[in-house]
Amino acid sequence: MPIVIVCLSVSGCYLGHLARGQIDLLRQRVPISEVLSDSDTSPDLRSDLETVQAARRLAAELGLEVQGQYTSYVAWPGDRVVTVVVTTLPGEIEPAGQTFPLIGRVPYRGYFDLHRAETEARRQRESGRDVCVVGVPAYSTLGWFDDPITGPMLQGDDADIVQLIVHELVHGTFYVNGQARFNEGVATFIGEEAGIRYAKAHGSTNDARQQRERVAERRLVQAELSRLRDSIQRLYRNQAAGPARSKARTRLEHETRDRVSALPLPQGDPSRIARELRLNDACLALSGTYSADLPRYASVLEALGGDLMSFTARARQASEAPDPRATLMGPPLREEAERPSQAAP
Repeated sequence: MPIVIVCLSVSGCYLGHLARGQIDLLRQRVPISEVLSDSDTSPDLRSDLETVQAARRLAAELGLEVQGQYTSYVAWPGDRVVTVVVTTLPGEIEPAGQTFPLIGRVPYRGYFDLHRAETEARRQRESGRDVCVVGVPAYSTLGWFDDPITGPMLQGDDADIVQLIVHELVHGTFYVNGQARFNEGVATFIGEEAGIRYAKAHGSTNDARQQRERVAERRLVQAELSRLRDSIQRLYRNQAAGPARSKARTRLEHETRDRVSALPLPQGDPSRIARELRLNDACLALSGTYSADLPRYASVLEALGGDLMSFTARARQASEAPDPRATLMGPPLREEAERPSQAAP
């Protein structure tokens, strides 16, 4: 998720709020080397920060720009750094979004202050929009600053930490203005695949298998959400708003929960996952931004012999094309097909 601070002096404005939050975050940075050398650092934090360093090395091996990113630490409280608010217009399943200087159109607004996020969410609901509010543990300033590791980024296991860091480093390496589905989808895919490779390289055979299963399970659930989004989109296109359409949408939602409940998820509880899914239009729009293209990206990676470095290079090249998603999902270039590949784990 990208955030760029472009309003450092305007008191009270939305971008001014972001600037103040960013400045507060940067002021609290402590070099990771100092944290690791401090005898009072807990074993758990020490282990997590060592994983961060390993994630940076893996990202560099994949061809991502690492530089000074994630070389400092902030003991940020809570489970999130920012809270994002996503909205959709009535009868639509795509994010309404907003356009900002430098980064173009994005599908959300992010807030360091939870109260501000909740106030905005309430305002949007009162205006008739559908709303999804989500806590986010990390974001990228796209290389404008050396982003720190924060406490919320270290909540998962080692593979989760690697996945999150690689995701954000993708944003810092290439980013296309106004192409959120490309930016977030590619970062999500490369991050997930990097987490699998980290588990294989640093864990046991069982660790690698479990991480592959976790990613596969998430993608199975996301595939059902994609199916639901497509069905709702057709419904909105073909039927006028009213009680009948609302009833049909509710039926589609129930059917999706039933299908998710029946998924073969060795590690997850499909019934619990199905119950906890947030299936309003705005939350579905957000999940689509991040995951709708994952099956196509998996096919591209397979065509490249499972070579994640080649996939990352291809995505970076595609980011310079007029239509980056179509370019990335097109047939591999001749030189890619002939390049020796690294087998997928």
